[in-house]
Amino acid sequence: MELEERIKYAKHALDGIALGDCFGQSFFVPDETAKQRIKSREILQEPWHFTDDTVMAIGIYRILEKYGEINQDELARVFAENYALDWHRGYGGTAHSILHSIKEGKDWREVSSGAFDGMGSMGNGGAMRAAPIGAYFADDLDKVLYYARASAEVTHAHIEGIVGAMAVAVASALFLNKKLGNYCKEGEVFLRDVAEKLPESDTKYKILSAVSVKRESSIDFAVSVLGNGIRLTAQDTVPFCLWCAAYFYTSVEEALWKAVSALGDRDTICAIVGGMVSLYADEFPKQWVDYMEHPENSVFFES
Repeated sequence: MELEERIKYAKHALDGIALGDCFGQSFFVPDETAKQRIKSREILQEPWHFTDDTVMAIGIYRILEKYGEINQDELARVFAENYALDWHRGYGGTAHSILHSIKEGKDWREVSSGAFDGMGSMGNGGAMRAAPIGAYFADDLDKVLYYARASAEVTHAHIEGIVGAMAVAVASALFLNKKLGNYCKEGEVFLRDVAEKLPESDTKYKILSAVSVKRESSIDFAVSVLGNGIRLTAQDTVPFCLWCAAYFYTSVEEALWKAVSALGDRDTICAIVGGMVSLYADEFPKQWVDYMEHPENSVFFES
């Protein structure tokens, strides 16, 4: 791909993340209220705001645009600077600690690897921002994997958090290749193709377990097998997102309605799904776009 195409597709993935993030965030209401709104397809008719999911994805996009690769030191700096601009964006407790420490001048390597008593974070934060990497390097899956790992390591040193990012980035690359006519696999085979690229991990095997969850399965069954992000870990979030995207990728709107139906970590699940499926079905619902907060209009987008 030419550089102009890489940037275009990475930006579209970012926009898909932002749309999903904004949409999912608007459903953080009591479960029964959310279920009723989902059943009647009732959207919130007021401005939708994105969370830390999109803020950090903006960081990924900016680094790719500037360097053509993931420069970890610069990515850590951008993450920390954007955090300092507005830390009321839904960051988790560990993210607050890591990003504040980086902003104070600590080395991201030390901070990231020191989380959770030296185990590192296995959270879903690396996955939520990975789609632009898959888009940018879609013609080279080895680079997709390498730079997805690099992007996650800045805040997520645990193998599960890293694999979550790798999985979403690979899936995103495959969706773009599908759109471009360079890949044709569907459903179960798609899920296996993603999993086989990943290091040994619980996340990998949870993705493989998604093969047994059919397209027509109920959301309750899918969540019982795959999780819905309520634990905020990669292995409890990414498998459902991949299942959802694998079977509903032809429509951004339908994929996001399916994604939010899982409840759980609504904004992050929808952000991950939105980033992936936008690379195939690139038409966004116009009314949704009118309500959403746009990344390029935010203070975080400044270079």
